Formats: sequence, C-alpha cells, structure tokens
Amino acid sequence: MDSENLDPSMSNEGSTMLNAGFLKSVLPASARELIRNGLLRGSATSGMSQGFKQANIVILDKKFADDFEQFCLANSGPLPLLYRSKPGEWSSPPLSTSSDIRTDCPQYIKYERGNIAGNLSSLVEYTEQLKDMVTFYLGCSFSFESALLEADIPVRNIEQGRNISAFKTSIPCVSVGGFQCNMVVTMRPIPVEKLDAVVQVTHHMKDAHGAPVHIGHPGLIGIEDMLNPDFGDAVEAHRGDVPVFWPCGITASEAIRSCKSGLAFTHAPGCMFITDLQSEQEVASDFAADAEIPHVFCISQNPVHYSVASAAAVEKFKALDSLIQQDPGNRGIKHLLIEKQLLKACLSLSNAKSVLITTGFPTHFNNQPPEETDGPPGAIAIAAMLQAQKKNVVIVTDQRALEMNKKIIEEAVEQGRLKTPVPIVSFQDNGKDSALMFLCHDGDPQFPRFDHLIAIERAGMAADGNYYNARKVNIKHLVDPIDKLFLKAQDIPGISTTGIGDGGNELGMGKVKEAVKKYINNGDLIACDVEADFTVIAGVSNWGGYAVACGLYILNSCAIHERYLRKALGFPMTSEMVGYILALPTVQKEEKLLELLVKHGIRSGKTGNLGMEVDGLPFHDTHSSMIRQLLEITLGQAQST
Repeated sequence: MDSENLDPSMSNEGSTMLNAGFLKSVLPASARELIRNGLLRGSATSGMSQGFKQANIVILDKKFADDFEQFCLANSGPLPLLYRSKPGEWSSPPLSTSSDIRTDCPQYIKYERGNIAGNLSSLVEYTEQLKDMVTFYLGCSFSFESALLEADIPVRNIEQGRNISAFKTSIPCVSVGGFQCNMVVTMRPIPVEKLDAVVQVTHHMKDAHGAPVHIGHPGLIGIEDMLNPDFGDAVEAHRGDVPVFWPCGITASEAIRSCKSGLAFTHAPGCMFITDLQSEQEVASDFAADAEIPHVFCISQNPVHYSVASAAAVEKFKALDSLIQQDPGNRGIKHLLIEKQLLKACLSLSNAKSVLITTGFPTHFNNQPPEETDGPPGAIAIAAMLQAQKKNVVIVTDQRALEMNKKIIEEAVEQGRLKTPVPIVSFQDNGKDSALMFLCHDGDPQFPRFDHLIAIERAGMAADGNYYNARKVNIKHLVDPIDKLFLKAQDIPGISTTGIGDGGNELGMGKVKEAVKKYINNGDLIACDVEADFTVIAGVSNWGGYAVACGLYILNSCAIHERYLRKALGFPMTSEMVGYILALPTVQKEEKLLELLVKHGIRSGKTGNLGMEVDGLPFHDTHSSMIRQLLEITLGQAQST
C-alpha cells in the first residue's frame, strides 16, 4: 500500500475520508488491509477497488448451513452464491488471498435469534463461536458498477458520494426450511436512453445479481417512499432518469431475521467484502451479435413500467407482424400500422394478472344473430393462452348476445379449445360511475379488477357517438357501450388497453383515426374515436388474436423475459411450456371452432355467407395457411396441422 496516496488529513481513528481517487483504484488486498486496520470503518464500499467483485456476507451456525445454501440456490437473483466456507474457516481461497472474514468488512451486524443486537467493527471477539459457524459469500451489485461506468452509464450514488438505496419489497422469495422473507432490491436512477445499455451490461453478470428485475414505478413492487430507503441513503434522480431495481443481498439479512437462527452475523448494508476476482467488463457492444441480448420496452406510462425481451424474441415479433399485416381485402391497412404494437401489447399482457376481453361486431343487422365470424376465434385464442399462463380471464359482451356466447364458450371447453370456462359478463351504462364500478373493486381506482383490457373486432364508437359497419350502416342499437370501459381505463393507473382491428372502425382504433379517415373507405364517418394504448392492425382481426397468443408463447419461452417475470426468484418454468404449446391455435382447433360458430348461425363478415369462411376468405387455404405460418415462426418448425 502506497501511503503517499492517503489523504493527509486522515486521523488514526480512521474517521476521516481517504482520497476518492485512491479508493477507486486501490487493489482489493490493500483495501482489505485498510478496513482491517480501522481506516475505513463504517464506510460504504461502493466505488472502491473498481473492476473487482464485492460480496455480501452471511455467517450462521453450521446446523442451518444446508438449508441456507438451498435458500440461496432457490433465490439466485438476490443471493448468487460465490463460496460457502467450511466451519471456522476465516479465509475464502477461491475469492481472495490473505483475507480474514472476521475483520475485512467495514462494519457487521450481529443477530441474536433473528433480532438485530448491534453493529460491530470486528468479529475477532467471537472467534470461539465462529469455529462452529459457516460463512456464505454472495454476489453484490457493486461488482458491476465499474462496468456501468465503462459503458458511460452514470451511477448516481457514486456521483453523489452516497451509499446505494435499498428497499424491502412485496415480492416473496421461495421459502426453504425456516428461511422465508420478501426480496430486498437496490435502486439506481438510470437515464431513459441508457435502459437498453444498463440491462445489456448487467445481464451476463449473474454473480452480481444479473439484469434488473423491475424497471419503473416503485409502487408496483410494494415500495411506497423512494426518499426513505429501508437501507442505505436516498439517491437523487436527474430529470429523465427511470428507477431501475436489482435484487439485493440484504435479502439474506431478512432471511436471517425470519429464521431466528441463534447467533448470526452479516455485513452492514453497503459495507461489503472486496474480493480479488475481477468483474466482467463486457459492455453492450460486445454482445451485438448475441441473439439473447436483452432489449427494454415501455409498456405503461401510468404508472411507468418497462419490460424486457431478447433480440431473438423481438425478431420473431417482427416476423409475426409482417405476416398478419397482409391485406387480402385491399383495405389500405398499411397506412394504419404503428411499429412494435404487437410486441408491446404482448409484453403488457405477459406482465398482467387479470385480463378483460371483448369482441362482437354485429355487422349483419338483418340477421339473427347479427355477429360475424371474425373476432370470437381470435378472442378465444388469446383467452386459451392467458389461461395456460394462469391469468384470470373474463369476457364482456352485449347483453343480447350473452347466452349465445356462454354456449359457445361451453362448447369450446368441450372441444378442448379452452381448458376451463371463461366467465361471460355484460356491461350496462347506468350512470356516471358505472364503468368505474365495473373495472374496480368498490369503485376504488386503487384496486382495479383488471390490469389489461383487450378489444378484438369489437364495434367501436365513432366521433358522432354512433357505431358503423364498413358500409356506413349505423348499428348502435345492437351495441352495448363497452367503449366506456376503455375510456374510463385511461384514467385508472395500472390498466392498459389493446385494440385489435382490420378496418379502423373497431374499438381501440382511435390512435390511428386520422389515417383511417384519410385512407380507409368511408373512414371519415366510420373511424372509431376511442383509442387503446396498443393498436394491433391485421389483415383479418382473428389473425391479430392468433398472433397475440403466439407472442405470449414466444415471450414466456424467452429466458430473459421469463426471468424478469419471476423476478429472478425460483427456477425457470420449463415444466409449464407443454401447457403453453397445447394452448396455441392449430388448424384443427380453429376449424372445429369455426364450425361451432357456423352452427350457432354466425356469418362471414364481408359476404354474409353461413359457411367456413371469415371476412369472405375461405378457411382452407387462406386462414389455415396463416395459422401454419404463425406456428412456424413461433415454434421454429413447419406445421402440418
């Protein structure tokens, strides 16, 4: 250690600050020596020995060690296990030379039967007890800070000379034995234009908690006050910053408290053990050709929420879009297209827990029933995949069509198209709070029943308050005001909406209404005025529904997205994939379902034919070919049925 690099004002008690530049570049062995000699007592190690890994520390009785190791393996996001010592082993041979865990953290916390019993600067006085205790070294996010700086990503807590902010969340860890707690996370404010880069840099650094597990509003993971962290210091965000959350090793402290494991020790928050292992220095450009490189997408502005998907998954969505955006009716839908709407809608749905679906376009006003065959198959395809992914699904429809739709759903279950019946409900506008009462428990916008609404081939309200089919016929007398649910959802935080259509007069197409008026036949009158957050345009609306089902499969088979969904807790849900595959649309399933609709008197939209066609296009070979091609993109292999 070069004493000339020390701050000359440093006192013998180590209570004064060392030169920040020195601490940044000091080698780990020297840093540990400074700590051992009391010169950095109580100091946060963020920014020290940049380029080297740091570790969280847990020390507990050997009789709890096996359970705690399993707890770490089951919750590898917050607790990436670097090394488990032998009982009474002070050193950590794989991680460092000349180290002593009794003295080499700036500060420790002592626990007695799960209760905090004080802070300690050294554990030497507990040497006898430590002979029967095991030390766990767990990865730390401080390890990737130098990689962030290398990639020109600001680390605000280092800029501000503060400890990292850490928060308790509402996210439960996987319990093992007596170890059960919610996850703790660290938060770093990241400029919005750097979100892709920060996820790409940390994605590969599994020993340092890996990629973030939440990006966006803290309330979505149970954090109420960002200015009062549970651990560490409050860190100020700059304009344009987004809160980004990583799993945190302080989770281990919460686990120790829950287990009440007699005598135990951990490092104090921010006061890590500095190892001799170099951090991975990969930056985003190093992975440009990696199919598993993550990308970040905004899926909600109220509250702000982002999700992630791999480059390979994004490419599949591009292929799905290109396929379903064919325009067999020559309606001019190319003018309505908005980039990445299918991807963002599916990302939002994948993060949702409860989804409301609506469909039904009574274009054949002189027939009974007046519905068309475009819409219900796509709605059922989405519902089937949402069911497979264990989400709550409800369908809302017109009161006059309620019983018919209930029968269709019952028969779809008998066919095996749906796993279980989907509840069918109606909505009536009985006053100014009707939509709010329908969407939220007790009409309280803080407790919505649904977090996503989907309209697929649903008649949409035009600017004059009427509902028109493509031939300019007003069908308002056949349509219940389900649009009002979508309008009210715009005011309720946490509810996102998707509209799927093929002509611009469907519910949710308000986002493209100016293009509908300009390019779609009769668009100046029929254009839907009600917009959705995501507008999925397809040559036939059913194709959009099939693509959503396929997209949900793609995302949940994407390791990057799947980890983000489960917050890096537990294990990959590979056992669920068979159920997801079985929920996908196939030619055989969709043919049987179309036969079912025809049996109920539902006609093709464009021609009014009561037969095996949708929008005037025959099921064989137009729609059957579309389904095969969608499955080929989704599963990566040719489909025969």
